[in-house]
Amino acid sequence: MSVIEISSLRIRTIIMFIGILQNTPHWVWWLLAAVISVGVSQTQPRHRTLRAATAIPIVMAALSFYGVVSLFAAQSIALVAWAAAVLAALRMSQAAGVGSKVRWLAAEQRLLVPGSWVPLMLILGLFIIKFGANVMLAMHPDLNVDKLFAVSVGFAYGAFSGIFLARGLAMWRVARQAQSSSMAY
Repeated sequence: MSVIEISSLRIRTIIMFIGILQNTPHWVWWLLAAVISVGVSQTQPRHRTLRAATAIPIVMAALSFYGVVSLFAAQSIALVAWAAAVLAALRMSQAAGVGSKVRWLAAEQRLLVPGSWVPLMLILGLFIIKFGANVMLAMHPDLNVDKLFAVSVGFAYGAFSGIFLARGLAMWRVARQAQSSSMAY
C-alpha cells in the first residue's frame, strides 16, 4: 500500500467512526455516563448489605443474558456460548480468589467491600461489546444469522457475566460463612 492509500483509508475510517458516533441515540451516552458513575462508585471501600452487594452482579448478568437473547433469538448456539463462558469465567474467577478481600462486619450486619477498579472495567467492557455488536449489526444486518458472530458475542457477554457473578457469589459466601460461624458460638 502506498502512503496515499494508507492516508485515504485512515480518512475513511475516521469519517465512518464519526458517523457511528453521530448516529448513536443520545440515550446511549446517558447510559454510558450512568454505568461509568456506578463503576467509579465501586472504586471506594464501602459498607454494603448482602442484597445491595449482590444486586449489581445479578443485574449485569441478566442484562448480558438479555443482550444475547435479543440479538440472537434464532441462534441457540449463542446461548450455549454464553452459558459456557459464564461457567468458565466463574470457575477461573473463583480459582483466582475474586472477592477474597471482602469482610463481614457482624456488628453492622454488612459487608466491607474494598474499593476496586475491576467493576468499572467489567461494566465498560460489557458496554463496549454491546455497543460494538449493535453497530456491527446495524452496518451488516446479515450478521444476526452468522454463527461465528453469534458465538463470539455470546461468549464475550458470558465471560463478563461469569466474572460479575463470581464477585457476587464471593460476597454471598463471605456473609453466609461469617453468619454460620457466629451461630456456632
